Amino acid sequence: MVKRRPAILVLEDGRTFPGEAYGSVGETFGEAVFNTGMTGYQETLTDPSYHRQVVVQTAPHIGNTGVNGEDDESGRIWVAGYVVRDPARIGSNWRATGGLEDRLATEGVVGISGVDTRALTRHLRERGAMRVGISSIDNDPQSLLARVRQAPQMAGADLSAEVSTAEPYVVQALGEHRFTVAALDLGIKRNVPRRLATRGVTTHVLPASSSIDQMLATGADAIFLSPGPGDPATADAPVALAREALRREVPLFGICFGSQILGRALGFGTYKLGYGHRGINQPVLDRVTGKVEVTSHNHGFAVEVPGVGAGAVVPDQVIDTDFGGVRVSHVCLNDNVVEGLRAVDLPAFTVQYHPEAAAGPHDADYLFDRFADLIEGRTHSKGRSNA
Repeated sequence: MVKRRPAILVLEDGRTFPGEAYGSVGETFGEAVFNTGMTGYQETLTDPSYHRQVVVQTAPHIGNTGVNGEDDESGRIWVAGYVVRDPARIGSNWRATGGLEDRLATEGVVGISGVDTRALTRHLRERGAMRVGISSIDNDPQSLLARVRQAPQMAGADLSAEVSTAEPYVVQALGEHRFTVAALDLGIKRNVPRRLATRGVTTHVLPASSSIDQMLATGADAIFLSPGPGDPATADAPVALAREALRREVPLFGICFGSQILGRALGFGTYKLGYGHRGINQPVLDRVTGKVEVTSHNHGFAVEVPGVGAGAVVPDQVIDTDFGGVRVSHVCLNDNVVEGLRAVDLPAFTVQYHPEAAAGPHDADYLFDRFADLIEGRTHSKGRSNA
């Protein structure tokens, strides 16, 4: 057995975990968060929403299916660091084109293995997400701790421009073209336009700095606000764009970070969760259908309803805003966090989780049908008004 280089993980409160280097040898810093998914590590690693975060996998055995060229959700690995307990010695799957550790090393991702990830996760649940450092070149905990405490916080971080596309691109509809959607790329995952494409939607993906006029110049029938990393309280430009779209009554759909942006545009606040929701097993109640869905999540911030404290049950009633009535359409059954908003008087809705399910269950895939139906209804209404 190959002897691995020793490594340490140090949290900003001083808690230290020993382990061995996994992936690239070096040093990295970020916000420590945990993901409860049993599968989907490749999608997690390449999700832009994990930019500047060190991901702890709660599933003990990671890397057993290797990596392939099809499951990436972006063009690179975005996590700042990676923490696993038992890395697979051999990746085995008919789709695999390489091993996970080799991929991490090639892309310069510093990781650590052999960590008691159960104890680490329990610590983060009790103390909250916090800054962390991993090093396989400096095994002095106090030395590393000093650098951890100098690292930037996630609260107040404006990161969407760092992960957004530099140039617009188009994902064509599959089969008959029905609608055109302009997606503001705040950290979009590839499976979003793929899910829209199966419904006859052509998606124009535009940089985070785009204006509403640039988005509508694509011929868009609707606007999509994508997931992404960072603190939504810093995203003033996307919020202004969403408010203008609401004023023009352009159909809107926002996912995750995009949900928080649309929430702010409607006049709601946002706040940082203690340790966030990250995994593919989160129960959410859809108040429209009355069904409970098992859903995929990755968010550390949430929408705050005025007058309702964090963790309190949000009443199922119409909330007055500058743009008419709004209902909280989805709630998390674990902690009552707002998981979706639906405008009563305008064609706009959001969900805080990930119906594109990459990785994750497909319970919420119908939301893309709901978006297509919203566009179709708006298109027919405009057609009648122009007749």
